[in-house]
Amino acid sequence: MKKTYGYIRVSTKSQEVNGFGLQAQKEAVISHGADPSLVFQDTFTGVKCDRPQFSQLLEVLEQGDTLIASKLDRIARSVTEGVAVIKKLVEKGVTINILNMGIFDNRPANFFQLQVMFAMAEFERELILERMQEGRVLARQREGYRDGRKPKWSIKQYNHAMKLLQHHSYKEVSEITGIPIPTLKAERRKRKDAESKTEFKII
Repeated sequence: MKKTYGYIRVSTKSQEVNGFGLQAQKEAVISHGADPSLVFQDTFTGVKCDRPQFSQLLEVLEQGDTLIASKLDRIARSVTEGVAVIKKLVEKGVTINILNMGIFDNRPANFFQLQVMFAMAEFERELILERMQEGRVLARQREGYRDGRKPKWSIKQYNHAMKLLQHHSYKEVSEITGIPIPTLKAERRKRKDAESKTEFKII
């Protein structure tokens, strides 16, 4: 027996204030055919597609069923993720009705629309990756940049500690600056190696 499900979600309090809360979404999906007893809802603030009720809904949807959601961003955090979800359900034989976009099923016309959306999603993903790469290149050009995890101690703190080591022991400098002795030794060794390489190049 075919069933018509609804899915609603809010992730921030502002959505409740702006009139896009759970009740408004519920009324919308029910008015478009969702069974009131088959409306799944989540209130979730994470960034992954691991919303508990949505995950449960994906498991119960079967061929011939229909899923109704008010907007694409209710079932996904990005166009790429949304298209992937729709594509998976369409291949399963489920019809998806995104109220602000239209109906998606395995009919040729809708399949073509889905392919266009998929291409747009891929383009969006490529743009994001390109921006991330450009950001890394610009970051490397900044003075004091270190690749990987952000260092606990700043260049200024290290410079201060290195000056103190000229007249104090590692233990004393560690007590003054709070920088662990192994970290001080590693930084000093790294600077000596850098100086050695510079001297070699000059010669």
